[in-house]
Amino acid sequence: MTSRLRSEKQEPGPLPEPFKVNCQTEVEVKHGVGLHARPSVTFTRLAKSFPCSIEIAVNGSDVWLNGKSIIKIMGAKIRKGSILRIRADGILAEEAIRALKELIERNFDEEKKHGRTA
Repeated sequence: MTSRLRSEKQEPGPLPEPFKVNCQTEVEVKHGVGLHARPSVTFTRLAKSFPCSIEIAVNGSDVWLNGKSIIKIMGAKIRKGSILRIRADGILAEEAIRALKELIERNFDEEKKHGRTA
């Protein structure tokens, strides 16, 4: 007796909840000079490490900028006291939002790198 196995191509199901999410948060920039070159690079590098889309809006603007674009982030001229809305859509969006918010709250880790306060 021989038995045959049928191979049926199955469509992948939706991703489980913690993996695919749309989320948003707000955070105040407290870094002494805002998002100048180094903090912008740090922010975009971290944003690029996540597979989801990441966008930011500055001070209540309805214009959403690509959070993975160094040109867009530096061009926004984000100063100390600015309120950033960060939103992410897709896989690991929630982790991306959390990591980026924590980075901003830690002043982009510049005190550790340069031995000074920002």
